[in-house]
Amino acid sequence: MSFDVGRVRKDFPILDRTVRGGRPLVYLDSANTSQKPRQVIDTLSDFYERHNANIHRATHELGEEATAAYEGARITAARFIGTSDETEVVFTKNISEAINLVAYSLGNAAGRLAVGPGDEIVITEMEHHSNIVPWQLLCQRTGATLRWFNVTQDGRLDLSRADELINEHTKIVALAHQSNVLGTINPVVSIASRAHAAGALVLVDAAQSVPHGLMDVSSLGADFVGFTGHKMCGPTGIGVLWARRELLEEMPPFLGGGEMIETVFMDRSTYAPPPHKFEAGTMPIAQAVGLGAAVDYLSDLDLAAVRAHEHKLVQRALHALAEIDGLRILGPAEPVDRGSAISFTLDGVHPHDVSQVLDDCGVAVRAGHHCAWPLHRALGVQSSTRASFYLYNTPDEVDALADGIRTAQKFFGVT
Repeated sequence: MSFDVGRVRKDFPILDRTVRGGRPLVYLDSANTSQKPRQVIDTLSDFYERHNANIHRATHELGEEATAAYEGARITAARFIGTSDETEVVFTKNISEAINLVAYSLGNAAGRLAVGPGDEIVITEMEHHSNIVPWQLLCQRTGATLRWFNVTQDGRLDLSRADELINEHTKIVALAHQSNVLGTINPVVSIASRAHAAGALVLVDAAQSVPHGLMDVSSLGADFVGFTGHKMCGPTGIGVLWARRELLEEMPPFLGGGEMIETVFMDRSTYAPPPHKFEAGTMPIAQAVGLGAAVDYLSDLDLAAVRAHEHKLVQRALHALAEIDGLRILGPAEPVDRGSAISFTLDGVHPHDVSQVLDDCGVAVRAGHHCAWPLHRALGVQSSTRASFYLYNTPDEVDALADGIRTAQKFFGVT
């Protein structure tokens, strides 16, 4: 099993550029947004140059071509995550919208999906704000109670209270497949099994795992899975919500408007079947086509070899960072059940200052709370610096990260 990172890098034009006075770009911020291969860029350009039209409603040739490309991207995305039913794939503008769609719809649902007083929503301290705030809003609207799994100091979910947290009152359990801060890969299958035994639904934030080919909805055990295009070589402005077909049929619409309807009278309307019931108005058509191209690009790679390559990068990075005095890795210190995001703090240097020095060295990382304030509080830190690795990164870039951190220590006199 081999992986030619040099060949892959040639597909990403931005990696050829220099920054900060001629330094080679070392891009270690893919957990934030990934870079785009030429194949995706060319697909977007071709769509706008040759096929641009609105979808579903135009009877001319351009409209037919645009519709075919848009719906083709839906089929491509469905196959990538392990479902043969593309009607279970709803396009959104990002994963935040996908999660809000589920939370808002459940708040307006009737029957077995209805959420109200006495019901409980279970999340975790590890979540991105996008998988916290929508559930807070749902509880505020409905009178339901929000509960959560805590996080251990080594960056794993504390499952000791699982039987208490997931009970007959639990309506939905929402958790990240992989932490955007810690890289921790959570035991979704076992948690989902426990939730279903209690009669609860399960939503999985897979924004950090789908880009690495770590998703098979047929075996995950979830009822809803969301991810976003811009973290997996695709454009911004396009995301995906996968949900079981029977749930989409029962859920009320998220937004009202054109395209999501079947019939409209002045006093009532009926709605299109899923997934179009949840795709009101003009959708991000070109972005969906670009996502389809990104999925095609990833599918043409040996994803097992890609993951092995990324695993080696993480091993190298964990080892290199562990040798730096005063550096604390947040989350698992060993590359077991963890992805390729590594967050850390550095004694005596603020994370933003670390990031600034790294930027001066040509190394692009992220600093802050990474839209995960509760997690940082649970770990006793205000913020952190995060480096994240993807298929186009190299061992030399890992070394550049470690060298840049040592440069920051010298600059601030904390060595």
